[in-house]
Amino acid sequence: MGIMRRRVKAVVLAAGHDQHTRDLLLRPLANSTVIEQVLATVTQVVPKRDVIIVTDEHDHAVREHLGDSWRYVVQTVQAGTGDAVRCARFELAGFNGDVLVAYGDTPLIRASSLRGLLWRHQLKNAQFSLLSALLEHPSSYGRVVRSADGAISGIVEPEDQSAAMRKLTEVNVGAYVADNKLLIPTLDEMAARGEHRLTELVERLIAAGHVISSYTIYDPGEVPGINSLEELAAAGDVVLQRLFAPSHIIETGEIEFGTGGWRARIGEGFTLHNVRRLAQALANDVTRRGLEAQGVVIGGDRRFLSAESVVAASEVFAGNNIPVRLLLGDVPTPLVTFAAPYLGSVYGLVFTASHNPPQWNGLKVFRADGSLPLADETDRFSAEANSLTQADVVSLDLGIAKASGIVVDTDLTNAYVDAVERLVDVNAMRERGGIRVLIDPMYGTSQLTLGMILSDARCRTEFIHSQANPLFGGQSPAPDPEALSQLINMMHSGGYELGLATDGDSDRIGVIDERGRYVSTNDLLLLIYWYLHEIRGLRGGVVRNLATTQLLDRLAEHFGEEHREVPVGFKHITAGMAEIDALLGGESSGGLTIRGHILGKDGIFACALVVELLAVTGKKLSQVLHEVYAITGRLYQREHGIPATPQLRVELPRRMVSAAPREVAGYPVERIDTKDGIKIYLAPNNSWVLLRFSGTEPVLRMFAEAESPKMAEQLINWVSDFASGV
Repeated sequence: MGIMRRRVKAVVLAAGHDQHTRDLLLRPLANSTVIEQVLATVTQVVPKRDVIIVTDEHDHAVREHLGDSWRYVVQTVQAGTGDAVRCARFELAGFNGDVLVAYGDTPLIRASSLRGLLWRHQLKNAQFSLLSALLEHPSSYGRVVRSADGAISGIVEPEDQSAAMRKLTEVNVGAYVADNKLLIPTLDEMAARGEHRLTELVERLIAAGHVISSYTIYDPGEVPGINSLEELAAAGDVVLQRLFAPSHIIETGEIEFGTGGWRARIGEGFTLHNVRRLAQALANDVTRRGLEAQGVVIGGDRRFLSAESVVAASEVFAGNNIPVRLLLGDVPTPLVTFAAPYLGSVYGLVFTASHNPPQWNGLKVFRADGSLPLADETDRFSAEANSLTQADVVSLDLGIAKASGIVVDTDLTNAYVDAVERLVDVNAMRERGGIRVLIDPMYGTSQLTLGMILSDARCRTEFIHSQANPLFGGQSPAPDPEALSQLINMMHSGGYELGLATDGDSDRIGVIDERGRYVSTNDLLLLIYWYLHEIRGLRGGVVRNLATTQLLDRLAEHFGEEHREVPVGFKHITAGMAEIDALLGGESSGGLTIRGHILGKDGIFACALVVELLAVTGKKLSQVLHEVYAITGRLYQREHGIPATPQLRVELPRRMVSAAPREVAGYPVERIDTKDGIKIYLAPNNSWVLLRFSGTEPVLRMFAEAESPKMAEQLINWVSDFASGV
């Protein structure tokens, strides 16, 4: 709001021309109302204290809805838009600056467009400026007429348009900026002549030779006003699509949490400015709760800006008198998950974007018990962070903070390794002796801790891709078979018994068996659950997310144990585990934990547990999996993903409601569940399909699980066609 050189006030016209249009102003739009959307946009460029709302004299609904924190004037007679602005003349008396005029029924204009209008007005030293748009089909909008030199020569109202004028494609959107010294006196003169429209004001100023400028918008989605329920519904779609569009984050710079923390592209949403704002919001939360003495623990991975973000966040917490345990070097996420409860910290923070492409970074926040905050908490964090400016951030230089002792360097590597080794049978691995393991950390952070554990177990380990590389070899550090080609090739030729991979921040696992075949996480979860229950003799059920194989349910039923399906997000896994005291919780994307370990996924621990399984059973991984299949039978899963366009995000759920399928690829639908994405359960034994927008990437993920590979292929093809047809 402070970018303009001249002071600006705003007049928002909300009196309407009849009761119907006034009622529409209070209709719901996205998460607020039409008039609130307009005011939210206007206050991004003009301070709220300088906004004047014009309401109808006999209609109190707008004022009652918005409350007394706004400044209001009333229009006693519906004499036109110019008259409505003139009603604010006493509020504007003596004001030496520019006045932005906006309509209360045009909620789709972006703040950047108003900002562009204000900038051009002032840079051109204009006395009056208007917002225009280029439309292929202008329909009922007034056209902007220009002379041969490009100067605005007039505005032609829809009812006055000749055939020649109808060929014009530049329209008057209905937002203006005027020098107040010119605006009110000219409107007073017009009122004396019976002229009351703002378009007449434009004509008068042009005729008087005043400097007129314009700012053109190119997104037709900004232009429509709300004059009917149909237009309101269409506007709702536009607002939703914008929330999902990458440009939304670029334009607003807002912080948004997904299922795996806050993630954004480096240089766009992920900036040190946003890091400081979010750290301040978290520090405010700690202070409000009176928990400063517990402090926080902060670490980061190997991505671009992670180290700098660790410093920036540490300085903010220190500036707020909150002690910081600063983890040395790059650290795996599971270590930070472990560190929060180990140290008794209020929060554990790790700067990482996990398995996202190298252009991304982010922050995962863990509560005092090591669990992820729920949506209501992260919504609160992001809302407060987004409301802060740089001037709101309190910071203390790291050098001073360390010298004073409020920031302390801390190495928890040994403590974390000890915690893992208390849960895995290191002695069994030693007794087996010399298990040959090939490990791909994918340029991430698992080498030190996993190397220590397997070294203690006397395994013969070899690492590839273990050096620091913020570009991760030019690919996303996700342990999927497509990204593990070198690991797979070396397994074929190197005589290794096991291949292991971890993602960029080491909370996910990928496994290659002795034959060089990728073992899906679904199969890995079966193996581990069987091993813990049958070989270790531990008891308890299993919790999985809705994208994970239902073979886990079959295995739990075979054991006489409970099983639970939960939404995607590991916070739901750990919550479900607590509810049924589950032994194992996991997800098909590569994350798992067991009862008694951290309340988050841990790829390092999972790797060690797989090595233990080999050592204790004395069998090859493929042999053990074959034995488990003999209990559960087989289900086959297929997965596909497509870019999640804003239109797709809006239209797909709507289409699923309006055209809910009774069958999928010829198989009857039993029920459809929409608690997290759209999951369709089918009549054949345990078959299903799932469509779900990722909470960490702009992707629509589609899954299918069925009794045969052919059926799974049929299902994934059907669901892909369904989504592509939106």
